[in-house]
Amino acid sequence: SSTMFSEAEVQSARSAWEKIYVDAEDNGTTVLVRMFTEHPDTKSYFTHFKGMDSAEEMRQSDQIRGHGKRVFTAINDMVQHLDNSEAFLGIVNPLGKKHATQLKIDPKNFRIICDIILQLMEEKFGGDCKSSFEKVTNEICTHLNNVYKEVGW
Repeated sequence: SSTMFSEAEVQSARSAWEKIYVDAEDNGTTVLVRMFTEHPDTKSYFTHFKGMDSAEEMRQSDQIRGHGKRVFTAINDMVQHLDNSEAFLGIVNPLGKKHATQLKIDPKNFRIICDIILQLMEEKFGGDCKSSFEKVTNEICTHLNNVYKEVGW
């Protein structure tokens, strides 16, 4: 089956991702809390976070922790299939469809989340870790945007 990544790219992206995925819930929470604090408009999609202003309060929220973990789990599933476009898209497409049609999430938010993940990778593990994962985030965002176009966003 066709692939978007060379074998070397797959290996380095996976080892970069493993470092941050080890603490999926904490790191996923950090990413969401950063998004909500730096881009407060994104909170409007999550009705139960509306009243939360402090990062500390958000960090303690079971719903934010749960969603942070879900985001990281979804990306992890994609990372497992970087060497198989069909399987990769089998995860990305339904996710994109759900966010476009049911949740009505602006697709620019995927880029925001990906950029924050890259930023966190760089802070924790350095620039090499970040650059090993950049192509993955670009592919994820590109394919999610394609799904949005298909459903007529």
